[in-house]
Amino acid sequence: MTAFPKGFLWGGAVAAHQFEGGWQAGGKGVSIADVMTAGDNETKRRITDGVQSGENYPNHDAIDYYHRYHEDDQLFADLGLNCFRTSIAWTRIFPNGDEEQPNEAGLKFYDDVFDDLLSHQIEPVITLSHFEMPYHLVKKYGGWRSRKVIDFFVKFATVVFDRYKDKVKYWMTFNEINNQVGMMNEWSLFTNSGLLIKPDEDKEAVMFQAAHYEAVASALAVQIGHRINPDFQIGCMVAMGPVYPATPNPNDVFKAERTMQTNYYLADVQVKGKYPAFLDRYFDRHAFNLDITLEDRDVLLAGKVDYIGFSYYASHVTEASQDEPTDFITMGHNREVKNSTLQRSDWGWEIDPVGLRYALNWFSDRYEVPLFIVENGFGAFDKINQDGHIQDDYRIDYLRQHINQMRLAVEVDGVKLMGYTPWGIIDLVSAGTGQMEKRYGVIYVDKDDQGKGTLARSKKASFDWFQKVIRSNGDDLA
Repeated sequence: MTAFPKGFLWGGAVAAHQFEGGWQAGGKGVSIADVMTAGDNETKRRITDGVQSGENYPNHDAIDYYHRYHEDDQLFADLGLNCFRTSIAWTRIFPNGDEEQPNEAGLKFYDDVFDDLLSHQIEPVITLSHFEMPYHLVKKYGGWRSRKVIDFFVKFATVVFDRYKDKVKYWMTFNEINNQVGMMNEWSLFTNSGLLIKPDEDKEAVMFQAAHYEAVASALAVQIGHRINPDFQIGCMVAMGPVYPATPNPNDVFKAERTMQTNYYLADVQVKGKYPAFLDRYFDRHAFNLDITLEDRDVLLAGKVDYIGFSYYASHVTEASQDEPTDFITMGHNREVKNSTLQRSDWGWEIDPVGLRYALNWFSDRYEVPLFIVENGFGAFDKINQDGHIQDDYRIDYLRQHINQMRLAVEVDGVKLMGYTPWGIIDLVSAGTGQMEKRYGVIYVDKDDQGKGTLARSKKASFDWFQKVIRSNGDDLA
């Protein structure tokens, strides 16, 4: 008997801006992803002031799913997927974000995509905002630092909920909404919230304010979505990386736990409908004077999500410093320690399959709602053999170990797990580095970091292996 229930969602995950291309097609506007240049493992992506000539913007063309979705959806069907996680590009529906009326061409595109997926018995799993808010909202309103953006997002959510109410059941509001909390760097603040911090601003206060407005927008969207279709399953989406203490020293243990509490406070807000007490105290001590109204708190309580979607790639180790503050909160400045017991990927990410089981149990115990692993995978340089085949045994091994830990979490620990959608099921542009050659897919796309290639698709060895896993509902991991 399989550990995974009947109807378990086996899929793959992508984001519109990382694989669609067609950045100006059908009246689409400029998103924040469209002003981020290419980078690599050593070079950070730059954020430019609008689209500049002579720059390399890899998301503009990506892998051209916009014009190739029939071909790609057929590959997903051949793989055996019964769900497919992607996002709706906000700028296809509202090119600037603040228009009165939506863009019909953009709505029609997603009608066609969802119809095509459903014709293959593949359920769309849709993220509303996945690092691709309209750039116009950044320039005119300062991104999510403005309360006005709540209304623009809610209008966008309402339009797509209503349009696709009979085609999409599974939704998530904001992708990895907590990246900005754990990292609090230029990339995370911009991709999460469209924030460009000014020299005279308190970065921490601006981030907490933006995150609050996003949480309110999420709660309002949840309420509206449930009114439009009570069968909708609407989740939050957070980035999960368990934090372990460097030693048994009680200060290290408490530092690790407080880091977990802080990194996932937005799950508290979206699942429990309220801020954790320690964070309210933190806001008061620092006199942030955040715009958090009593009405907002009522909205959060009324708009709790149905499930937690999360990404899992790696775990972390931290230690307390000698001058640790009494609350053990050091936003964006935690002391990270290398875990000598684990191997690392080419990009320095620690490979920790047991950490996934830990994460599933941590979420399950804390929130008691269904869980959905909507990102997990192994980014690597793939080598094409002389016969044109890619024998990516390293990816198979990574996925096998993580799925086995999922199985233990379900079978032994009793975790309620909805599904599993490995990240980048087809090679796409990396959000962090802008690379094509940081490949996650079981489907290869012929395109390099310079944008050269035929865009031809081909199956890697991991394609056949994952197909077998899906057919056996996770029983056959050999």
